[in-house]
Amino acid sequence: MRLLIVGSLEGHMITAGKIAFEKGAKVATVDDVDQAMASLRTGNGADLLMVDIGLDIDKLCKHLDAERFSVPVIACGIGTQPSKAGDAIRSGAKEYIPLPPDAELIAAVLAAVTEETTSLIYKDPATAAVLKLAEQIAPSDASVLVTGESGTGKEVMSRFLHTKSKRAKKNFISVNCAAIPENLLESELFGHEKGAFTGAISRRIGKFEEANGGTLLLDEISEMHPRLQAKLLRAVQEREIDRVGGNQPIKVDIRLLATSNRDLEEEVKKGNFREDLYFRLNVVTIEMPSLRDRPLDIEILADHFLGKYAESNGVPKPAITPEAMTQLMQHHWRGNVRELENTMHRAVLLSRDNLVSPEAIMLTGSSFAPAAAARTAVSQAPASTAAANAYGGARTPTQPTSPNVGTSEAPIDEKLVGRTVADVEKDLILNTLEHCLGNRTHAANILGISIRTLRNKLKIYSEDGTEITSPGNISEHLSPSV
Repeated sequence: MRLLIVGSLEGHMITAGKIAFEKGAKVATVDDVDQAMASLRTGNGADLLMVDIGLDIDKLCKHLDAERFSVPVIACGIGTQPSKAGDAIRSGAKEYIPLPPDAELIAAVLAAVTEETTSLIYKDPATAAVLKLAEQIAPSDASVLVTGESGTGKEVMSRFLHTKSKRAKKNFISVNCAAIPENLLESELFGHEKGAFTGAISRRIGKFEEANGGTLLLDEISEMHPRLQAKLLRAVQEREIDRVGGNQPIKVDIRLLATSNRDLEEEVKKGNFREDLYFRLNVVTIEMPSLRDRPLDIEILADHFLGKYAESNGVPKPAITPEAMTQLMQHHWRGNVRELENTMHRAVLLSRDNLVSPEAIMLTGSSFAPAAAARTAVSQAPASTAAANAYGGARTPTQPTSPNVGTSEAPIDEKLVGRTVADVEKDLILNTLEHCLGNRTHAANILGISIRTLRNKLKIYSEDGTEITSPGNISEHLSPSV
């Protein structure tokens, strides 16, 4: 992995860099925030930033967000500094590390970042069959299209292909085509020259150049605008690009991977995706099975996520009861592994006596109230109001949708009567975003809409003065060890 150290802290940061280098990381150092951003813009790239807490971490995180650099930031300071550490976390840093550096702690941070992006945990034969195919094709330079529902692990599979390839020691660069507005995606992919457009304050190396010699992943390529697909086709065919505002073609040597949660053949028929580009990308297809089609993975993944979030929240790993596991095995998992991960994160926070019982398992569509209390409330409520007890006014699977026996009318959800569709939709979106702890990608998957649609909706609500849940609002709750 690529580690960029920002600042010195009386030489302690350099010592941390040496430890990381001994653990296998590629380490680079810069003096301040401006140099860090310049390094990223010129295509050097980084998988992790370790930053002197005395520097302006808030400024750094805002620059990273504005220029769409998705790199985790770890704040570092001498000794324990709760106040400064808290400020850094609220600004966007993922964690705080006290210095002088501890070799085991540095190793754990590096391992956590690596494990987050490359681990493949499985037990089901369906997953094993997919991995067997992946290992067979990984050493080649063939383009690979990874398909499957949202949350099935398409990006993790793509990183697995890279680590098993002959380009494993080179860069792996990922671009989420759905998360970047169409007018900015061209610059993101191909780079731009200074002054190419308003806001282009300096030359920016694009992802094609940054991935030179390695692997480039175009995540959710089906979201790419047809106009940009034509430029991408030329880059794939000719292995050369043009920066926005540039006049000199640039040769690149990359292996191209792409993912899609849509049926690209169907998108081709609809005219939304170029057929020639589809055939260029689809040399080999790997289809990731949904979680409900690999049930043996549910138990092992649930146990993995319990350990992961127990550690990150500084609590002992809880055990899961057979009744709670039965709930997990019977759930549909529309959001797949991503939904399971969210569920187990909440289970860690809601567990009692170091035990995850059914009351701590909040599945999609359920409220933040303990499940047992919710079931009691429903069973005790009059028939005319029972249907209104679910979160946001939606019926739970146990509530009748047909007329009650002995009555002439079906129960009416009084919380919805008299409200507009737009008003109900707004509540559903905002409540789901809160349910996902501000994670927009997870919320979009649960809602069944694209991240672009969700972003547009939230922009409208924000302009109306509505407070929008963001990861930054809850970061202090996710890092109690700080």
